[in-house]
Amino acid sequence: MIYPKIPLAQSIIEICLAKGITTIIISPGSRNAPLTIGFVNNPAFQCYSIADERSAAFFALGIAQQTKQPAALVCTSGSALLNYYPAFAEAYYSQIPMIVISADRPQSKIDIGDGQTIRQENVFENHSLYNANLLENVSVANDLKINAAINAAITQKGPVHINAPFEEPLYETVSELSIEVNSIASAKVTQTISIEDVSEFATIWNNSTKKMILVGVNTPNAINTKIIEAFAKDASIVVLTETTSNLHHDTFINTIDTIITPFTNADFENFSPEILVTFGGMVVSKRIKAFLRKHKPKHHWHIDSLRAYDTFGALTKHFEADPNVFFDTFLPLTKATESNYFQQLDAVKVLRKLKSDIYLNKIPFSDFKVFEKVMQCLPTNSQLQISNSSAIRYAQLVAVDPSIEVYCNRGTSGIDGSTSTAIGAAVANEKQTVFITGDIGFLYDSNALWNNYIPKNFKIILINNGGGGIFRILPGHKETPVFNTFFETSHCLTAEHLAKMYGFEYCIASDEASLAISLTALYAQNEKPSILEIFTPTLKNDSILLQYFKELI
Repeated sequence: MIYPKIPLAQSIIEICLAKGITTIIISPGSRNAPLTIGFVNNPAFQCYSIADERSAAFFALGIAQQTKQPAALVCTSGSALLNYYPAFAEAYYSQIPMIVISADRPQSKIDIGDGQTIRQENVFENHSLYNANLLENVSVANDLKINAAINAAITQKGPVHINAPFEEPLYETVSELSIEVNSIASAKVTQTISIEDVSEFATIWNNSTKKMILVGVNTPNAINTKIIEAFAKDASIVVLTETTSNLHHDTFINTIDTIITPFTNADFENFSPEILVTFGGMVVSKRIKAFLRKHKPKHHWHIDSLRAYDTFGALTKHFEADPNVFFDTFLPLTKATESNYFQQLDAVKVLRKLKSDIYLNKIPFSDFKVFEKVMQCLPTNSQLQISNSSAIRYAQLVAVDPSIEVYCNRGTSGIDGSTSTAIGAAVANEKQTVFITGDIGFLYDSNALWNNYIPKNFKIILINNGGGGIFRILPGHKETPVFNTFFETSHCLTAEHLAKMYGFEYCIASDEASLAISLTALYAQNEKPSILEIFTPTLKNDSILLQYFKELI
């Protein structure tokens, strides 16, 4: 076996191995050579080389999103480390485990005017669960910090930073270890909730006739079937889900904006819940957030083992437990309540579906029409990754087959690494992965394609409307050079040459007929990754979408 000669590098590598951290994403550099040598020469580690650190971090995020285990990132000193920050913040807010291991110059070399010597210690302090600033020499204190960082990533589900100073020479190797491993097991978290913890809340629940359950970003198959069925049988409960909730039942409302956008003030008053129960991560719908902030429920309970955000300014209780653990204790204490709350909303749902189908059948080729057709054609039992901005918002308006798993980087809701995340997820998941993105997000993260690990059956559906289409929907849109350049970012670029450079199959569509043909071809070909680029009319998309909500009444 080949090991790096530097003892500190040996310690980091061996503690990672002892704690089961075996997925390593390395960005080439010199200062991190001791770590690279150690990880790459040990067959126990699965190592990936991703040159662009920003892309590498989102790639790692995608892997960890699927495996629920920390992936470790390794970079050289200097600005390389700062490029991890967008994914680091996303990991924090999405509760995805991530370990950043940065090589550094010794402290004596910092701020003396030498190259690649920035202040690396604590650079992620605002979003890091633990910062392990190591000393150059091996010590028990260093080992404790390394262990504490990795344990925090595992138990608290988020990102940590280990900063390791290395002095030259960096490339020397030895055939035997010169250190002893000090590995400290992470504490096992046993979640329990007692009847006493929830009995008073069950009383409140049983006396309420209007109860809303709102589910944000949620892992597929995370909620027990008996809990879902209990929600569905109660006439006083309305369950609102989003595409990213991965929670399905015929009685649930899965297109929130379609239901509530046409509401009058009287409708909103009638719909306003007495109790709001939330679980899962971030909520996409701006309309439901605006509604609940204006019509605040008397009780808002959030169920999450780690965190509770007061998204609606109405949070009254955080139950620190997994939703299954909570409801297994809570639901037996509840009883069915006479109410027409569900019945009223279900009637609205039926009406909106009828109106929605009529509208979609008559609209011309556009972003909305494309999403309708693309979502209908997704392979069953596949995984769908969606980029942010317009893409995830259109996806909320179209029902998805319950067999399809849906993911989106909603922690920070940035466009910066959606493609890289989707590729990381595809690498870690054996399912067919389809990624739907807009042109600006795709171009912004084009280095994601600079990746030698992309599965042959990975599909990108790129909707190119010539700019940031979401800015045409938001208030403030005016057709001026300033708007087109500085907000919408108008362009005439395509993915054709990128596809050729990176070895992707490439095809296009610009109307319904060519879209149908291209979608069939896209899923028929699995010999190399593919891009289907769909061109939609820049000047029509916003009016078609906005008119949709007017015709739902």
